Amino acid sequence: MTETVERRWKGSALAALMVSGLLAGCGDRIAPGTAEVKRPAVAGVTVATVQAAKVSDVYETSGTVKARVSSVIASRVMGAVTAVHVRAGNRVKAGQLLATLDDRDAAQKVRAAEQTFEAAKQGRSMAELTWQRYKKLHDEKALAKQEIDQIETQKKVADARYEQAKAGLEEARVWQGFTRITAPAAGVVTDKRIDPGSMAMPGAPLFTVESEGGFQLEVAVDEALSGTIRTGVDAAVAIDTLALDMTGKVIEVIPAVDPATRTFVVKIALADRGLKSGLYARVRLPRGEREAILVPGDAIVEKGQLTGVYAVDSRGVVTYRLVRTGKTYGGGVEVLSGLGAGERIVTAGLEKAVDGGQLGGGAAP
Repeated sequence: MTETVERRWKGSALAALMVSGLLAGCGDRIAPGTAEVKRPAVAGVTVATVQAAKVSDVYETSGTVKARVSSVIASRVMGAVTAVHVRAGNRVKAGQLLATLDDRDAAQKVRAAEQTFEAAKQGRSMAELTWQRYKKLHDEKALAKQEIDQIETQKKVADARYEQAKAGLEEARVWQGFTRITAPAAGVVTDKRIDPGSMAMPGAPLFTVESEGGFQLEVAVDEALSGTIRTGVDAAVAIDTLALDMTGKVIEVIPAVDPATRTFVVKIALADRGLKSGLYARVRLPRGEREAILVPGDAIVEKGQLTGVYAVDSRGVVTYRLVRTGKTYGGGVEVLSGLGAGERIVTAGLEKAVDGGQLGGGAAP
């Protein structure tokens, strides 16, 4: 019985000692929120406050270079091609002969019209002489009015036949002229689709001649900008193939919206005459101003595939902040997300900035 009591007492004493040790350990632990973190000191950097700035808002699109005046030449009559006088790439003058068609049928019509015209001309002359003689007799009271009226009618018929024959001859000559395909304006032949011996059909394109009066861009613009793009405004144009940057001017805005693409066409005149049709060009059209968050380009820090800035909070703690960047405006890079106006960032001495560092050193709670 005594041994059992003694064993119980020893067990209670051991438990008391364990509880007392635990309490002593808890007494040495620091309460949460009272610890201090030693941060690396950051010095020799420049800190600036981010401000919202007004920037010119632009709409970016692309287009194709085209000649300002491009003539697609077709035949107005059907006929076999007897000769082609130019090749693609040749420069031509206005009215220069490009090709000729078989004109034997047209030539026969011209000869027939000439004979009809000569006969009508002689008949008109004879009717004129007859009318003059009869008029003289009528003036001398030697001829009745009925007779002079008849002669006048014959003269009018002869005049009408003459005019009809003259018109027929002109028509035949014009028809014969259709067998001679000529350039409507000076320029360069950019396309030739016929060869001697082939058959020309009315309306079928034979040549394309682009005039040397300059080039233009035709670009498709989103319907949301309808009414905001005006003629006369400047547009920045970049032609990567020629490593060419230039300024064009909007000369025409076609307001009709294509229901398939939901876009409308804007034409931009280009002053450079060394261009070629078909070149691809990038275009930036101004559409007003807007506010944007801009930071110096040197403040952007690339870490692998990450893009960010070193932001500084109110306690002077430096943190690497991920951001999404946009366009560049006059040396400043637009930040689309991740940074707001009024926040501070490191703009110089970035090689000394440390993520989690403290400006001026010291401990930060």
